Amino acid sequence: MPRTPLGVALIGTGFMGKCHAMAWNNVTTVFGGARPTLSILCDADADRAAQLARDWGFARAATDWRATIADPSVDVVSITTPNDMHRPMAEAALAAGKHVWLEKPMALTLDDARAMADLAAAHPDQVTILGYNYLRSPAFQAARALIAAGEIGTPMSFRGVYDEDYSADPDLPWSWRMTHQGGGLGALGDLGCHLVGQMLALMGPVTRVIGQTQIAIPTRQSPKGPMAVENEDTAYALLSFASGAQGVFATSRVASGRKCRLQWEIHGTDGSMVFDQENMNELWIHKRGTDGFTRHLTGPAQPDFTAFCPAPGHNFGFNEQKVVEARDLLCAIAGGPKAAPDFAHGLDIETVIHAMATSNGTPISIGHDA
Repeated sequence: MPRTPLGVALIGTGFMGKCHAMAWNNVTTVFGGARPTLSILCDADADRAAQLARDWGFARAATDWRATIADPSVDVVSITTPNDMHRPMAEAALAAGKHVWLEKPMALTLDDARAMADLAAAHPDQVTILGYNYLRSPAFQAARALIAAGEIGTPMSFRGVYDEDYSADPDLPWSWRMTHQGGGLGALGDLGCHLVGQMLALMGPVTRVIGQTQIAIPTRQSPKGPMAVENEDTAYALLSFASGAQGVFATSRVASGRKCRLQWEIHGTDGSMVFDQENMNELWIHKRGTDGFTRHLTGPAQPDFTAFCPAPGHNFGFNEQKVVEARDLLCAIAGGPKAAPDFAHGLDIETVIHAMATSNGTPISIGHDA
């Protein structure tokens, strides 16, 4: 962890902005090191920015994001804005010599993601990290380590799904999230990218995708009348991995009754493993030759759990994952392990989800050797 305070600017005050603010306020309490200086909270609404700057502990509020990024008191920029602002803000921060914590999805288009990854590569002294907080849960970190250690043998197949129902109601009003210009991809950019991030971390690179998408509710009401939904409500894909393994992928934002069903199952030569984000403190493992699955409950034996609580079974949560993410960013800035997923890793995720979005049943090869 850094030994001297780093100045932080947070741009965006929605749900994820609050998550970042909580993480910045708590990272030193949990992991030690120099407490970050919360310098500027930026939002287009001046009154909202001023009130939340007071509530969240920022020294001052601002409405000009370019001036916020350029401010000499700022070392790290947290970006939690709508998707169409991710590229210009991240590029401005890198050009200004600032470290970047950017919420997913990385960008609206694959070309945007490539340009961002190229710029980050040209600024190797700046750390970038993307907001894939589900990678930080103790259960997921333990799953990754167990698979790497051969606990279930060689992974042969992956089955994953990420379903929510926040768009299932056909009377839900139209919004920017449902456009290419404002939201980019739909369910793939909002949900599926999380599943792909976990899948790549567990299974390695993807070499081929056969995808299919659907807009389940083609129009929605707006103050201007009916408006077209431009991006996908659901997506499905068959996958081939560089290891020789195969995979099945599904995601939906219109799955009635599903809240955060980020669930995957891996079949290996010596066993199987199952995880479900709705029960994020449990990991289920089957060993070949035994009957049924064994439930592994998170506790101090899993990575990062004990920093929050010394007692097993006292559950980890969503915002704790964000604190771990902030820790990983700060450690990378201080010369520790490289932050991941950075913009280069983020491009790998974007490549997969955009292949799914454009496949329309046609196989798409991704540039990894099988």
